[in-house]
Amino acid sequence: MSDPTSQLRSATRRAKSDVANKIVSMCLHELSRRVAEHWPCRIDGEEYERLVRKWFDNKCPYCARPLADGQSVIEHLDGMNRYRAGLHVPGNVLVACRKCNGEKRRDDSVKALTLAESGWGSFLSHDGARCAASCLTCKYWSSVWADPAERRTRLIENTERIRSFRAAFPELEQILPALRETLPGLLTKLYSDCQAFAETEIRSLLDGLERIAGPGTHLTAGSRTSESVSPG
Repeated sequence: MSDPTSQLRSATRRAKSDVANKIVSMCLHELSRRVAEHWPCRIDGEEYERLVRKWFDNKCPYCARPLADGQSVIEHLDGMNRYRAGLHVPGNVLVACRKCNGEKRRDDSVKALTLAESGWGSFLSHDGARCAASCLTCKYWSSVWADPAERRTRLIENTERIRSFRAAFPELEQILPALRETLPGLLTKLYSDCQAFAETEIRSLLDGLERIAGPGTHLTAGSRTSESVSPG
């Protein structure tokens, strides 16, 4: 059974990470707004969604299964995180099934990719021939297409279809190389700075509360109770 203290520390780390990730997401959304401000195609309307659905025949771009009502979600080809540095702009936003959206996060969330340059490309490269037998993404694609030959064919076809879609937005294609080269490093620094700032501010706040509470009250790390409280 896990140590309660260890669980608490783990929860604290996750909370700080969640806050830092939120700041990274906010930065990417603001950058997206500035980058695409004068692009001919707008992301914030039904017209773009209709265009995407028509392009992929109202099927998931990854698994090509029909997009049933209530089972489709907005998906970013390049994930909006500090490693993939994707933007909320035309050409990077798709409509996908919830299952693929969730499974793709494994590739989107790792710092370094081995199967492809992009997270979405890596996701569609798990054909069962290049990963360990324990690979969860390979197992996922095996559940979609059991036959290995069909699986490889379908993954290649869907990869090419997405590449064709991406190429239809030259504005994004022009800035992608620079984004992939510079943004991950800048966003990783932002992520670290946010965590350091949070730690400093929390420590300062607790020190202030300790002074207000008076002598004998310990709010610093490692303290369990106040000395001024008598045991029950």
